[in-house]
Amino acid sequence: MKLVITMSRRFGTGASVIAKELSKRLDIPVYDKAYIEQQMGAHMYDTEAEAIRELAANPCIILGRCASDILKDKMNVLNIFVYADKEDRIHRIMELESLSYEDAREKVEHTDEERAAYYYEHVGKTWGDVNDYHMILDTSKLGVENCADILMQYFEKLEYI
Repeated sequence: MKLVITMSRRFGTGASVIAKELSKRLDIPVYDKAYIEQQMGAHMYDTEAEAIRELAANPCIILGRCASDILKDKMNVLNIFVYADKEDRIHRIMELESLSYEDAREKVEHTDEERAAYYYEHVGKTWGDVNDYHMILDTSKLGVENCADILMQYFEKLEYI
């Protein structure tokens, strides 16, 4: 199966770590905001939606960019939302970016607000609504390091890989 994984996430959950690990194990690329914008900047695509549809013609992982909604009618797409407790996210950002607690808290809140607004503007729905995803991963409970293992076991059980 040409598995395409979309991964929406709250800021600071470790979703990019999970995506990179899955990318290695599945030998498929990860596409994020920077990559998609680069493709548009090179005038390869007119819109993000067009770029995402084209990228999803082959197995890949797409981080954010409303990909779960853009690809909602595709049978080979698994939509995942990665969540974590706010305190855990703040502490992860403090460590990753060498920020104070207050600066990390502000960055987490601001980034989440931006993502929610972006999603609503482009999709007209509430970002993070459980009805829009096949699976929700809570990295506070499961641990970032365990999520790729959990997903790989799931893919094997359902014979996606």
